[in-house]
Amino acid sequence: MPLTSSSDAILSRTVFIIPVYNHAGSIGAIIEKLHAFQRPVYVIDDGSTDNTAKILDQLNGVNNIRHPSNQGKGRALMTGFAAASLVADWAITLDADGQHDPADALNLLKAVKDCERSIVIGKRTHMLQKGAPWTSRWGRRFSNFWVWTCSGLKLSDTQSGFRLYPLPEALMMNARGKRFQFEVEILVLAAWTGIPVREAEVSTQYRFIGHRVSHFRPVMDFWRNTLTFSRLLVLRLFTSKRFRATGMK
Repeated sequence: MPLTSSSDAILSRTVFIIPVYNHAGSIGAIIEKLHAFQRPVYVIDDGSTDNTAKILDQLNGVNNIRHPSNQGKGRALMTGFAAASLVADWAITLDADGQHDPADALNLLKAVKDCERSIVIGKRTHMLQKGAPWTSRWGRRFSNFWVWTCSGLKLSDTQSGFRLYPLPEALMMNARGKRFQFEVEILVLAAWTGIPVREAEVSTQYRFIGHRVSHFRPVMDFWRNTLTFSRLLVLRLFTSKRFRATGMK
């Protein structure tokens, strides 16, 4: 899919960020596909205990940042945003488990309107196909509802990790979530601060991944999301729009 002149300009100011935790079996292939974009790639190794660090050291053209211990996906993304904001205006994030096709990054770029500083979510297709985890399907509905309740945003896939973020805006919203809840919290904060949130279709490759590693823990992570949404809902109900728009920056 060819880029428009606007999308091509955004790509020239974009880096890729991949949070990694024990994904030695999939990270190499993802990096190889990203080389086609000829853009910087930042891999945040969030305290992996397998061979991930060794594999990353052997890859060329990758900026490796390592957390000494596991701090959570949200913290890893914020580390990546901080590093990327020094050299880029945009960051595309994708998961390290192999579910995303890096080529679909073009769809995210094309969804940005002229002169707009927006977040674009990769809306995963075929989420009901055989092999898609029930936690992903149920969790998406759960998060979609609560993001709408807390912000008014009607979105189809609020849990997708394949996204385009504006920099440094993604840092300035000061999302508090350290783990998976970060990705739903930042959407609510974006709505409160006037940052548009858009969606673009991306493919999903669950059934082709024999070694897929997911660190989502249904009970604990749904509980963490519930706490996050409770806090955000209280803020929406009992604080003014002006406070939310300025206090979150």
